[in-house]
Amino acid sequence: QVQLVESGGGLVQAGGSLRLSCAASGRTFSMYAMGWFRQAPGKEREFVASINWIGRSTYYVDSVKGRFTISRDNAKNTVYLQMNSLKNEDTAVYYCAADPSMAYSTTWYPGYWGQGTQVTVSS
Repeated sequence: QVQLVESGGGLVQAGGSLRLSCAASGRTFSMYAMGWFRQAPGKEREFVASINWIGRSTYYVDSVKGRFTISRDNAKNTVYLQMNSLKNEDTAVYYCAADPSMAYSTTWYPGYWGQGTQVTVSS
């Protein structure tokens, strides 16, 4: 069982940066692949990025490649999403997710979810 709590969201101007954090409970954090999804108003939730259990393999949706970086610190039971060069279209609620299986495509269905944190990018 894994419980996830996101933080770090907020309001930022276009071109700016934010770093999201996701703190996980449970002793088996290092056994889970972790990821981030987002859901913009009126749109379906979409995959953003994933990282495998040891942090050596990552996968990103095309729209964030080169701008977002996912990382994890297993000693702190935390996964991060560094977001640079933010655009208006990045505005969404961002969700942390976990699953024993790693995502190597955008069609990933993790078993555990956080409550989400709002990211708003203004012009």
